[in-house]
Amino acid sequence: MNSKKVNWLFLTIILVHIGVVLGINLYSYFVTPLYLSIVPNLLLSQAMVFVPAFLFALFSKEKLNTVYGFHKIKISSVFMIILFTFLMTPMTAVINAISMLFVDNTVASMSSYIMEMPMIVMVLAMGVIGPISEEMVFRGVVFNGYKRSGNTVCAILFSALLFGLMHMNFNQAAYAIFLGIVMAVVVEATGSLWGSAIFHMTVNIQSIVVMYMSDAIYSDDVMQEAEVMTNETEYMLAVIGVYAVVAMITTAIAVCVLAWVAKNEKRDMHLRQIWAERKEKRGTMATIPLIIGIVLSVAYMILDVILL
Repeated sequence: MNSKKVNWLFLTIILVHIGVVLGINLYSYFVTPLYLSIVPNLLLSQAMVFVPAFLFALFSKEKLNTVYGFHKIKISSVFMIILFTFLMTPMTAVINAISMLFVDNTVASMSSYIMEMPMIVMVLAMGVIGPISEEMVFRGVVFNGYKRSGNTVCAILFSALLFGLMHMNFNQAAYAIFLGIVMAVVVEATGSLWGSAIFHMTVNIQSIVVMYMSDAIYSDDVMQEAEVMTNETEYMLAVIGVYAVVAMITTAIAVCVLAWVAKNEKRDMHLRQIWAERKEKRGTMATIPLIIGIVLSVAYMILDVILL
């Protein structure tokens, strides 16, 4: 895989997503309403991304273990990656809160549907299956493909951008781009896709557990009041201010933790080399299919906001 094929893959994923959504809506309008519960909906969303990427990787005539790179990492690194994930949570929350000044929180709007299912089911669907499949696509096929056509820093940024746009809504795209950058760096720090997969699973499982715990602890009135307050700009700005201070501290500690992981995996010199080579130009990553894919995804998100 190279950048040109990766760009065609992204365009394919966007077209598949739009086609499936349009097909479901047309079928529901002209034939009979088609309702998918949260788990089939999530699995369908994952399939729309994973299947095209897997087929592209399969027909690239490369060994799949080379494309995906699930190499072993030390158990001590696993625990430190989990710690690193928690330390990065405040910064993710800040970015999410900033996006909520302009658009709704997508995951929060799905909470009522999520709560209909047992927590273990959602942990498997959103906390295990989703992260692993997305890492195989975006830190496996996409990131590795971009690395072959340009410098690693550009590959990190481009793969993160595509990861964010793949969510097809502005709220998730905002913090997904940030997390995409972080997870690509984790891959380079560990030399394995397991690094980003562990990070991604920890992020999602943490969100699910907090959601279920909040539902169990707080009454419906308290939850409704909190939802109303998140729609107030002054309140959100105050929250962002507090979280920003905390985020700067925890992110600084997180950088030290990731540096320890890289040294533990004997990849610290590799990270320094990536930064040193950031200005080198080795090829053009942006092609017409990529531009079309970006325009279509952004147009879809704008239309989604207008319709809502």
